[in-house]
Amino acid sequence: MSITLIHLTYNIEQNKRQRLGHSIYLTREAIGGSDIMIALGDMIFKAGYLDFYKQHKKKGHCSGSIGVREVDEPEKYSIVELEQKSLCIKHLEEKTLHPASNLGIAGVYFIQDTRMLFDVLDWMLENTILTWGEYQLTDALQEMIKRSSKFKTFTVSSWYDCGHAASLLETNRVLLDEKENSNGTYDIVDSVIIHLVAIGNNVRIMNSVIGPYASITSDTIIKNSIISNSVIGSRTHISKVNLQSSIIDDDTNLVGKHNSLNIGDSSSIEF
Repeated sequence: MSITLIHLTYNIEQNKRQRLGHSIYLTREAIGGSDIMIALGDMIFKAGYLDFYKQHKKKGHCSGSIGVREVDEPEKYSIVELEQKSLCIKHLEEKTLHPASNLGIAGVYFIQDTRMLFDVLDWMLENTILTWGEYQLTDALQEMIKRSSKFKTFTVSSWYDCGHAASLLETNRVLLDEKENSNGTYDIVDSVIIHLVAIGNNVRIMNSVIGPYASITSDTIIKNSIISNSVIGSRTHISKVNLQSSIIDDDTNLVGKHNSLNIGDSSSIEF
């Protein structure tokens, strides 16, 4: 199988946060009638997208296919219900308290009938078809099924859902456990690094303790701090803080304050 990369467009922005269905609708002129792959940015997969594409192609002719996985808490996911005989998708639903199955949508989709998808999204926007106040891709795909589109599924064997702070930190720990040492070029002055960590290029660490399970992105400066089990974004300045189980985004300036204490006998103090 050969794949030819023809053109990529990066400059489409969603100025209003109206969920995934709306963001995809904004790409309609760039995509036209081409086949597309949709991948959610808060999902990390062990398998590559090429593996998913090969699974999709094996499904034969269909309007598209959706990656799924059995989940323990289906009420937290968009859910797929399959027809028993054809194994095509019978029903899709956005997060609900009473899901019809435990097949969670894993955040990767291949759509071949893109013209139908954009027709449905256009209809949803014109008629303000919302779930939880937003335009959902799940609702658009379900409407396509109502209009006779056929979708199949492929299995996503291992994924990491990074859509919440706790799951992002857990994913960070798992990936650090599994990865080989591939840290960038960084400067350390009077500091201690406790592995496992991931440190990007042009990071400067002074009088600090970093790790375990700390990921620090490029162009960040850390002074007089202790950081563990945390994810730190790019171009961030951190000073005089003790961070545990924390997420700090890009371009942040975080400065703590030194305290002077007089502590008596048998005291217990937490910061």
